[in-house]
Amino acid sequence: MTLLDAYALIAFLAGSPAAPQVRAVLREGDAAVATTNLVEVLDVTQRTRKVPVARTMEILEPLLAGSLTAVPLDTTIARRAAELRATYYHRSSRPISLADAVLLASAGDGDRIATADPDVLAVADSEGVQTIELPGDGA
Repeated sequence: MTLLDAYALIAFLAGSPAAPQVRAVLREGDAAVATTNLVEVLDVTQRTRKVPVARTMEILEPLLAGSLTAVPLDTTIARRAAELRATYYHRSSRPISLADAVLLASAGDGDRIATADPDVLAVADSEGVQTIELPGDGA
């Protein structure tokens, strides 16, 4: 399974530089998104791009019914996310968010994470989680 972070899905929705790679992951049929990252996608598209949550969900629902699996936050993932954030978070040198920690904790054996975030990539590497490094948007 390849877990897409919020940036990956936002890039896909916006047609940003990472969109072709994200589209390829979705075509593979084993893509997933942690529900916490889905919340972040909906929040960011509403606040920064002025796309209503309902409209973003209209676009994402066909994917969620097919090639994109939502990974719910349960107590096992929550505990692991808290442990990861407590271990790796540093305000200035490794500012991984709670959503980043949930993304990392949602990855099981053999799973990959698709992200452009250098801090998430570094923690994934430290934890032995495979990654797909997406291009940033230049911002």
